[in-house]
Amino acid sequence: MSAGIQPAAVPWTPVPAQLVMAYSVCRGITRTAARNFYYAFLVLPRRKREALCAVYAFMRLCDDIADDATLSLPERRQKLDAWLDALHRAQQGQPTDDAILLALTDAQRRYTIPAGLLDELALGTAMDVADSPDAGEATPDAVSRDPGLTVRYKTFEDLRQYCYRVASVVGLVCIHVFGYRDPEAEPLAERCGLAFQLTNIIRDIKEDASMGRVYIPEEDLGKFGLSAQDLVTAPDPARLRPLLTFEADRARELYVSGDALIPYISEDSQPGLWVLINIYRGLLGKIAEKQYDVFTAKVALSRWEKLRILGKGFFMRLM
Repeated sequence: MSAGIQPAAVPWTPVPAQLVMAYSVCRGITRTAARNFYYAFLVLPRRKREALCAVYAFMRLCDDIADDATLSLPERRQKLDAWLDALHRAQQGQPTDDAILLALTDAQRRYTIPAGLLDELALGTAMDVADSPDAGEATPDAVSRDPGLTVRYKTFEDLRQYCYRVASVVGLVCIHVFGYRDPEAEPLAERCGLAFQLTNIIRDIKEDASMGRVYIPEEDLGKFGLSAQDLVTAPDPARLRPLLTFEADRARELYVSGDALIPYISEDSQPGLWVLINIYRGLLGKIAEKQYDVFTAKVALSRWEKLRILGKGFFMRLM
């Protein structure tokens, strides 16, 4: 054989036992950390459940890197870049012993998940470790008296761009696993993901502010005469209630898209999506019942409340 002609590299393929182990690791991560998603996954067929556990585990690690207070912002960005590079190598068929990447790349091949969507998930997380606001983000006037606290987005449209990467893209990944044929499902999945993320932003407003992150847009704070500092210095739930009601109403309108999405996906996945939508919508309802006081304690559905929704999902699957 000529020295100038080399045989093409054969992509490395994990053996079945490695994949069983890898999916088991992802399932454990999801069961421990995904307080809402895991319940919906239980209603899905096993293969689809495993695939979404792999996707969740990948997202969870991205979030953990972005939130790691023991690392500086440049170190977090460097670690995220390295994690994304490792994903790309695994996608190219290079050997890896990382359980999450083993399971994720197998799920990606099985359900033809576009590689660009997985990149978007990681890049969305990276937006949380930016040094300074981007062009579309809040103006210097939106920075509070606390130099570590910044309103990250000027308008709702700016926030929507962030939510697209960290949540709407999740919806698009999910429907690839669920199965769909009509492209009309895609914008519905994007809006459903946005509804979930707005619910998270409302619920986690205190926790996010403690990390210097304010996701409520500057224009919305101004509309209700509020500033970033109002979210951290002895927050007054009554004063903040109109703002949070406004954001919750946006989410409620978007949940309608989730309802419309259900008929577009494969029948064996419809109960799982129904469970997920109703857990998140139930969380938003519980926040409203507490008069939008998300500062005294973190609002969450009880295990019994989630199990009741899950039970209805299993009944739908049997029917």
